[in-house]
Amino acid sequence: MTGGSAALALGGVGILVEARRAAVRYERYARDIRVPLTAPATDRGLVRYATLAANGHNTQPWLFHTSDRGIAIRPDFSRRTPVVDPDDHHLYVSLGCAVENLAIAAIATGRPGAVRVTRDGDETGASLAFISDGMSADADTWKMFTAIPRRQSTRSAYDGRPVPSTDLDRLQKSATVDGVHLALLTERGAIGSMRDLVIAGNDAQMADRAFVAELKRWIRFSPSAAITRGDGLYAAASGNPALPEWIGPRAFDLAFRAPGEADKYSRQMDSSAGIVVFSAASESPAGWIAAGRACQRFCLTATALGIRTAFVNQPVEVAGLRADVARVAGLEGRRPDLVLRFGYAPALPYSPRRPVEAVIVHDA
Repeated sequence: MTGGSAALALGGVGILVEARRAAVRYERYARDIRVPLTAPATDRGLVRYATLAANGHNTQPWLFHTSDRGIAIRPDFSRRTPVVDPDDHHLYVSLGCAVENLAIAAIATGRPGAVRVTRDGDETGASLAFISDGMSADADTWKMFTAIPRRQSTRSAYDGRPVPSTDLDRLQKSATVDGVHLALLTERGAIGSMRDLVIAGNDAQMADRAFVAELKRWIRFSPSAAITRGDGLYAAASGNPALPEWIGPRAFDLAFRAPGEADKYSRQMDSSAGIVVFSAASESPAGWIAAGRACQRFCLTATALGIRTAFVNQPVEVAGLRADVARVAGLEGRRPDLVLRFGYAPALPYSPRRPVEAVIVHDA
């Protein structure tokens, strides 16, 4: 028995050592895909920066088509999440986030362009058409550009500090996009009301077996799986421990319970400095792309100011709660598209990304 215990102990040490090595490999991988972009930027470089945008479940539901005229983004419907996003709302918001990264990176590296929503039959997308008018990046655009590789959804408790009013003004102004309304909530009563809606939405989703199964499919429990797949919700990037793939799903089944999740979201919401709700005037793919553009600009400006952000979209994903979100945010009569909390906290590990070669298509 002594010999058996020693073998088990050695095995445990080996697992721990390998876990540390995997974490180091992942840190190097995440750093490499976020190497700062420099001018003159290639199409590949611009696409890489576009893929660092926020997107639902980190599915990266996009394809990029390059040509001498510009870069077009089309939806990749093979990466849909039909349970949480049955009308592809989040998918089109993700395209908006990506095209905004693309536009900011292009102007900052000397290849400015004009963003357009495109239609190809029944398919909606977005494009950046290169222009040659000598446009250069202003100070705010440059700050957003440098924030692109540092932006993340920081899914942890924040430290509760308020954001100065001058920074709140900068955040609101930075997210100005035609047709998109932004509601900024910093009063504790409004934050508490939104917290209750987030928890109600989370409870409803956790009671849906299809939702839980879909979420589980997109979780990458280990650093090795996150690197290999290049997508999904890496456990450590969500503030959870990284686990070997053989044990991660079992641990998820045991630990993912409504009371624990409610306690977590309660702490996170109560520790936040504020909430922002985005709502597009048009309930359509074009409107959702515009909402994504506004959201990405807000998140990049926040990152430049040292402010963390994280999505808490449960009450807009549960259709029966949207009217309550709109009421709390003062958006009666409009569909709320996104709910984001913000505040101050240390960074977490960054999420994975697929190789550029997997998402880029060169037109003849």
